[in-house]
Amino acid sequence: MEDKRDMKEIIFGYPAEKRFSLAIMQDIQREYNYISKEALETISGHLSIPLSKLFGMATFYKALSLKPKGKYIIKVCDGTACHIRSSLGILSELERLLAISPGEVTSDGMFSLETVNCVGACALAPVMVIDGTYHGKMATGNVFQLLEDYKSIGKIVNEEERINQSMVLEGFDANESMAHLADSVQGSEIISKRRKQGGGSNE
Repeated sequence: MEDKRDMKEIIFGYPAEKRFSLAIMQDIQREYNYISKEALETISGHLSIPLSKLFGMATFYKALSLKPKGKYIIKVCDGTACHIRSSLGILSELERLLAISPGEVTSDGMFSLETVNCVGACALAPVMVIDGTYHGKMATGNVFQLLEDYKSIGKIVNEEERINQSMVLEGFDANESMAHLADSVQGSEIISKRRKQGGGSNE
């Protein structure tokens, strides 16, 4: 896994021009899953924009968040097509299993839950989206296993991070860390499973 880019590196990588304010916030949101108060203050100073204006932008655009989000962001569509096919039943099941309501994050930081008006996939209704992956024709009976699959992927990602960190401390680079993980039978299974689930590689 690659380390997150430094917040100030992102901000000062842009010219000190006000027109880049939204682009900077989008980059920080993409990197950290939310925009911290420190980030807003740094942007304000770099671009000479009042903090109140940046706050207004961050709360206006739904793609931006001032609160930390989970590793996996679940969006349940409640558009007309999904609504008439019981999307609220799926939402209720997610609330029950995760013990959170829309707009909240699970205590372990794994999942965030949101509702959206439409995701543009009416033919697959009811639909939920997890980190950009569409899961169509959902049923309440499928929700539990889907969450378990993502929990497993999350554990795999955390194991990769742990091994990479320990290997780097011992003088290995990231590619050597992954090679070390793949040397073991369990490691090979971890990498294979993650890639099949769409986790990609560390290249």
